[in-house]
Amino acid sequence: MAENNSSLYNEDLAVVPKEKRTWGTWNYAALWISMSLCIPTYTMASSMINQGMSWWQAILTIFVGNAVVLVPMILNGHAGAKYGIPFPVFARASFGTKGANIPAMLRAIVACGWFGIQTWIGGASLYNLIRAWNPSLEAINVTSLFPQAVPFLCFLAFWLLNMFVVYKGVESIRKLLQFKAVFLPLAALALFFWAITAAKGLGPILSAPSKFGDSSSFLHFFFPALTAVVGFWATLSLNIPDFTRYAKSQKDQIKGQAIGLPPSMTLFAFVGVVVTSASAMIYGNPEWDPVQLAGKFENKFMVSFAMIGIIISTLATNIAANIVSPANDFSNLAPKKINFRTGGYITGIIGVLIFPWKLMADPHGYIFTWLIAYSSLLGPIGGILIADYYFVRKQTLVAKDLYRHEGIYGYGNGYNRAAIIALMLGVLPNLPGFLLQIGAVSTTVFPEWISGLYNYAWFVGFFVSGIVYLLLAKPVAQTVTENAEGGVTTIPQSTLNVQNNL
Repeated sequence: MAENNSSLYNEDLAVVPKEKRTWGTWNYAALWISMSLCIPTYTMASSMINQGMSWWQAILTIFVGNAVVLVPMILNGHAGAKYGIPFPVFARASFGTKGANIPAMLRAIVACGWFGIQTWIGGASLYNLIRAWNPSLEAINVTSLFPQAVPFLCFLAFWLLNMFVVYKGVESIRKLLQFKAVFLPLAALALFFWAITAAKGLGPILSAPSKFGDSSSFLHFFFPALTAVVGFWATLSLNIPDFTRYAKSQKDQIKGQAIGLPPSMTLFAFVGVVVTSASAMIYGNPEWDPVQLAGKFENKFMVSFAMIGIIISTLATNIAANIVSPANDFSNLAPKKINFRTGGYITGIIGVLIFPWKLMADPHGYIFTWLIAYSSLLGPIGGILIADYYFVRKQTLVAKDLYRHEGIYGYGNGYNRAAIIALMLGVLPNLPGFLLQIGAVSTTVFPEWISGLYNYAWFVGFFVSGIVYLLLAKPVAQTVTENAEGGVTTIPQSTLNVQNNL
């Protein structure tokens, strides 16, 4: 058993015993249906159309992107299902018992950003709910550092609601997800049929051609958009062990994720396209933000129903996708001092500091600055995790040593230099394009082919870091095995093959 007094151990990071691994295929399918049906999914395709794609090009891009990200999702989920360990503990195998804090913190900061975005959406829904009954309130203004007083107060109110759910604990999260899995598909269908009825058809967007005049200009936008779609769930593709640790079997987590992720993301994005298309006919201009669209409804009760649904839905997604995992990541920093609740509070505070209202105000910035930028950080981590688990360790971990600094994952003072070097080299090719994107450098500083790598950020980082790690780590892994076989170390070969004796 893992020692309870270990500095690497607390109940939130402990191995899930086999009798408590109760999640089946439907549980994982429902998890992805619930998390996919969220406002950012809805707005993704619409923002691509807003940038020039036709509706079918946007939908196809979303399907392909989610099919791509499903692969590392399932591969990384294997360790969670096999050993019952969460993401931060899994990362200790490749990065070291202390070094695991590097990928955990990078992933946690991204989750904090998503938390802020979802909280802003929930706050905007609350604002529109209030405004439906008090039309004298002015429209949301996100051009300055802070929005107007009432929208900002609504944002803070929704933030407090999230923190209250964190305070109440995991059981309240489960109940929210159950409600959302039933309510939001029905609400999405209702919105879909409203759009078709009100517009007396599917609207002009579905008949509008692509604005890209040739294949070159289309591909110039397609690959960044595809990278953004992959980046959308790049966070979960890393920390999916936080959920698969509860799986009854590998088959359950694989089938459930395949059934739940690509189809639900694609279908809900299509609903967003149809509704946005219809809004162009009804209101004169396409409205890609469903919160703003629902705020235009004339019937107060209809607005109220829509906003309450969005508030509950956003709350459920926010807690499940953007609180559970970073809370574990922050807990990994100091397991004896930071538990799930404290980690959730830290996530909430950082989520405010990213100014999410400014990020969501610009669909171009949402895709090219936010989604692609953080994919350039998470892609390399995914490449290292998969290279280590499948090619270096052959899906075999010493479970006890994941909770011991003096074990084989202690490396040099708790850090695996091979993983850190591979991570830096994986991020490096994407840095010029990022600096160019945020305006930190001029277009003449770097050759176009170098800055253009940013359009493929997740893919570049994933493969560069994975290959570099294999080149650097293979000799280390062989040394550990030889030492174990030769009796040089105190870890026998039989221990290396133990799946889970914690």
